Amino acid sequence: MAQIIRVAGLDVSKDRLDVALHDGERCSVTYDPAGLRELKAWLRHRHVTTVALEASGGYEREAAEYFEAQAFLVRTLNPLRVRRFAEARGRLAKNDRIDADIIAHYAETFTEVRPRRDKECDRLAEAIAARRAVQEMIFACAQQLEHLRQAPLRREITRQQASLERTLAHITHRIAELVAEHDDWASLAKRLQTVPGVGPVLAHTLIALLPELGRIDRHEIASLVGVAPFDDDSGKHKGERHIAGGRDAVRRVLYMAALVAKRHNPVIAAFAKRLAGKKPKKIIVACMRKLLVILNAIVRDATQWRKLSPV
Repeated sequence: MAQIIRVAGLDVSKDRLDVALHDGERCSVTYDPAGLRELKAWLRHRHVTTVALEASGGYEREAAEYFEAQAFLVRTLNPLRVRRFAEARGRLAKNDRIDADIIAHYAETFTEVRPRRDKECDRLAEAIAARRAVQEMIFACAQQLEHLRQAPLRREITRQQASLERTLAHITHRIAELVAEHDDWASLAKRLQTVPGVGPVLAHTLIALLPELGRIDRHEIASLVGVAPFDDDSGKHKGERHIAGGRDAVRRVLYMAALVAKRHNPVIAAFAKRLAGKKPKKIIVACMRKLLVILNAIVRDATQWRKLSPV
């Protein structure tokens, strides 16, 4: 007789964990070691084997790591897809109990699994997120300096900007150290950077935030990052195609790399030239997609740029 796989939907907040089963049973505990142990016993008693939770910006990590260590299968879900699922079911209200219930129903309905990063990859992803936050603060300082006229205020913002730039350099160095500590990462980063237009920032971002690279096909990887155009057609109406969703943190870095590749990568430059006459935004998105497909092939085939034929 086949074993029944029971799935629990877990809604994670800063202080509480709300869990629901498909049959309507619910439990709520504090988000601390005692609460995790209590929830583990509750799940074991109900023969739950799989815990599904949304990727929620970091709060979910401790819970995910705990239940993985306790031999549960942990599924990390895309929050946007879960929300769209809730809307399709007519569940427009939003609170912790409803969220846990929706997560449970979604996990029972769909089998998608987002690969969980290990702890070392989490450290790298955390450093990359910190770098991005510091870069945004530096940009904010630069914007303020464009409009400030009072000398004391300009001096203060200039000092802040200089301090942030030093912090950025330290974080960037730390990211390079984390990659160098792992032979596989260091080798992969080196291979990715053989592609003209790809520097350490994009290579390290892909290692940390796109573990699917090289494991899925070109269409799936483009959709995952959010550079695949989707149709907007209905009957005789032929709408303009647009990109949607995807991993914004990856897409932002890929955008900058594509700008460089348009000038220095012969394949991307020739591709962009063939698209002359289209809107500039469409051209750069197409170049982003082309560059991503090339990188996907490099990882898939364990090769380097000089060994690739144009794709």
